Amino acid sequence: MIPLWRLSAYYFFYFAFIGAFAPYFTLYLQSLSFAAADIAVLMSLMQVMRIVAPNLWGLIADRAGRRVAIVRVSALASLAGFCGFFATDGFAGIFVAMALMSFFWSAALPLVEGLTFDHLGGSMGRYGRVRLWGSVGFIVAVMVIGYALDAVAERNLLWMTASILVGIVACALVIPDTGRAPPSGDGVGLLSILRRREVQALLAACFLMSAAHGALYVFYSIHLVGAGYGKGFVGWMWTLGVIAEIAVFVAMPQMLKAFSLRAILALSFGCAVVRFLLIGWAVDSLPLLVVAQLMHGATFGAYHAAAIAAVHRWFPGRAQSRGQALYGSLSFGAGGMLGGLVSGYLWDPVGAAWTYTVGSGFALAGLVLILVGMQRSGQGFAEDGGRA
Repeated sequence: MIPLWRLSAYYFFYFAFIGAFAPYFTLYLQSLSFAAADIAVLMSLMQVMRIVAPNLWGLIADRAGRRVAIVRVSALASLAGFCGFFATDGFAGIFVAMALMSFFWSAALPLVEGLTFDHLGGSMGRYGRVRLWGSVGFIVAVMVIGYALDAVAERNLLWMTASILVGIVACALVIPDTGRAPPSGDGVGLLSILRRREVQALLAACFLMSAAHGALYVFYSIHLVGAGYGKGFVGWMWTLGVIAEIAVFVAMPQMLKAFSLRAILALSFGCAVVRFLLIGWAVDSLPLLVVAQLMHGATFGAYHAAAIAAVHRWFPGRAQSRGQALYGSLSFGAGGMLGGLVSGYLWDPVGAAWTYTVGSGFALAGLVLILVGMQRSGQGFAEDGGRA
């Protein structure tokens, strides 16, 4: 039987951690009087470790066939690393704790994504129903913690986030394995897959999409609070984006019947171009901020679902864990690191509006790659919806 609830529970707590950490940890660092560049460096450690850890653990998982064991070890070790935040409030100490926590935390998701597809038989529609619980977890965390931080000091965020990590550990202990990854039926090696033009275009575009989101994930909460909005409102805005994401996950089976992955990706990148311009230049307009957050359904939900579907197809058998790890490393890792660092060093000198404009430029470059690099629709994109 498919362990739907055990997989869903893992996604719930995993993304609840993101809902607690990504929007609010920057506010905690700001309360410690760190400069914008220091905050960007610390938050970018998450992306740095997403470059290193998934590929290392993915390689081990593919060779040893012990994906669940690695997921469990990573959960326990990331909790241990996070406990370092309780011991220090200096830059060096937080840097070390962040590096340790991020190294192990970043190992898990690509392996769990591969496990989920294996359990579900690769059905995109069923994946969406499991993955939406991650979005629900994000909403619960971001809303509850947002209102809590209006009433208590930012340091209490550490206890709230640590309790979510305990939930991740509990869920990791009950996720079942599917056995060793089967060998690839056609014997295609990783290097052969990476030589394909459409694979290169997708991975490069994913790198740029994550770079485009750099300022959003590092400075969005600071941006809104600086414009005069309360922390509870910040939680609502993050929640609005994830509600749009959930709607996209629910509608994904119908979208795949009507459109190709290439078309869905192109729409997602186009929305990202507009979204970050709105966030940067229209922060005083509540209706435009709402529109921008609703676009999260496209810039993350539709984009991510289409991207991992392509990766799952193009990296079969024993290349599966490394394919998912490579996608995560190049996009959320390298791309997120670049976007976070660029936004950190631009934020004070040029301001929020121009920083988000740079993010829009990253998305535009990714859109060009999707349109130009994937013109040959016979390479695995047209069969999803029957269209190029």
